[in-house]
Amino acid sequence: MSGHNKWSKIKHKKAATDAVKSRVFSKHSALIAMESRNAKGDVNSPGLAAVIERAKKDSMPKDNIDRAVAKGAGAGGESLQEVIFEAFGPGGVGIIITAVTDNNNRTSQEIRHTFTKAGYQLGTPGTAMWAFGKTAEGYIPQSPVELSEDDGEKLAELIEAIEEQGDVQDIYTTADTPDSASE
Repeated sequence: MSGHNKWSKIKHKKAATDAVKSRVFSKHSALIAMESRNAKGDVNSPGLAAVIERAKKDSMPKDNIDRAVAKGAGAGGESLQEVIFEAFGPGGVGIIITAVTDNNNRTSQEIRHTFTKAGYQLGTPGTAMWAFGKTAEGYIPQSPVELSEDDGEKLAELIEAIEEQGDVQDIYTTADTPDSASE
């Protein structure tokens, strides 16, 4: 069975890359559906066209894009909404999490559980928003916070845990590091 080990390695590597692609495609699908709902299914609207173009850059199949547009236009029966969560993390870093969800209660409980497990708490609306400025690209920190190496590692672990949630779109922090915004 000389080829068994090689196939096994290929199979596991493919499974890992497929899982990453699946996560990216599901995020794009949620954004497309939300924009489609806002544009009432008009694929020529600038917002929807921009989101579709970003999905195409990540090699999202046309069938998936068409399904997401139809879902947002009302064919799926679900209503997606964008929600924003605010918190403070290690070293007093402000964190803003944007998510697109069909069930706000489920998403908020998943994110709250992630924060509680790490020893932090979600804040109320306005808790961390004051530390950010809104731009077309997202949120920019008004006064970046320098972190110790230990706090930087804790923040990286927290962000990684939050990104595992399927509905999370973007995470913005006030940390003064190259990884201060994640997509």
